[in-house]
Amino acid sequence: MRICVAGAAGAFGVKHLEAVAAIDGVEVVSVVGGEPDDIEGFAKARGIPHWTKDLAESLERTDVEAVILATPTPVHATQAIQCLGAGKHVLVEIPMADSLADAERLVAAQRASGLVAMAGHTRRFNPSHQWIRNRVQAGELTIQQMDVQTYFFRRSNMNALGKPRTICDNDMSFQRLFKGL
Repeated sequence: MRICVAGAAGAFGVKHLEAVAAIDGVEVVSVVGGEPDDIEGFAKARGIPHWTKDLAESLERTDVEAVILATPTPVHATQAIQCLGAGKHVLVEIPMADSLADAERLVAAQRASGLVAMAGHTRRFNPSHQWIRNRVQAGELTIQQMDVQTYFFRRSNMNALGKPRTICDNDMSFQRLFKGL
C-alpha cells in the first residue's frame, strides 16, 4: 500500500513513519508538512519522493492509496472527510474530531464512502505498556484491575520528542467535544 503521512515532521508523524517502515508492502510516497517545517528536506532525508504543505496536492496523486493524519486536532475531522472524499483510506490520530457534530460528520462520510477510516494512537506501543504486557504474558503478573492515566506536565510547548511544537493545544477542543454530549 502506498501512503501519505500528513503532519509527518511532528512527533507522532515521525512515530508513524518509523512504524510503517517496518511493514512489508507499505511505502510512504508523500508527506505533508506545515510551518515552519522544512518538509522538502525532511522528505529527501528519508527518501520520500513527494512533499508538500498542501494536503489536497497529495490527495490528487494516483499513487496515494491511504493517508495517516498526524495533524492538529482542530483539523482532524475536516481532513479525514477530505481524504475520504478523494477516495483514500484514512487513519486519523485521536481525537478524531473536536466536537460531537464533526465526529458524526466523519462517521457519515466513512459510511458513504465505504472506505476504511479509523482513529489511531494506540498505547500498546509505549514502553511502559509493553513492559506490563510482557510480564503478564510471561506469567509474572496477574492483573486483577488496571487503571491507566497519562498526564502531560508541559511547561513549554514541546512535542513528545522534546522539540518545539508548531501548534498550541488548549482545552477548548475538548470542551467543544463534551458540550455535544
